[in-house]
Amino acid sequence: MYLDDFKLNEEFNVPEVVIEKNQMIEFAKLYDPIPLHCDEEYAKTTKFGKLIAPGVMSYLAVWAKFMENDIFGDELIAGKSTKIEWFKPVFADDTLTGKATLTNITRRNPYNGIAEVTLDVFNTDGEKVLSSVTEAIVKYKT
Repeated sequence: MYLDDFKLNEEFNVPEVVIEKNQMIEFAKLYDPIPLHCDEEYAKTTKFGKLIAPGVMSYLAVWAKFMENDIFGDELIAGKSTKIEWFKPVFADDTLTGKATLTNITRRNPYNGIAEVTLDVFNTDGEKVLSSVTEAIVKYKT
């Protein structure tokens, strides 16, 4: 979709994703190797009582499902920025769901503009675990 095809506050449901323990640990070992994500014995001694998923992994797992909607199509030029806030931990085997909302549309020039997408992510119990705001550069109809 072109930037001018989007509607402000348009919502997109995001398919659910399960945070699998083995993938969670592999991701952590590669990209966020702290004991709380990788060492089960250590994690048992924390206030969480068990391993928690790296926050970025939780975000990326849901973002990947959102991108399967392919709402931007060939009109997506690039990402510009992402801000993520985490509210609650995500554990192995949590099922995450999301709701994406188009929260701002800004025309930059005659060729493209910014589509701002706010992604709210919820755990198995329906609690919000994170929220992100991503700016994407999208073609404008010329």
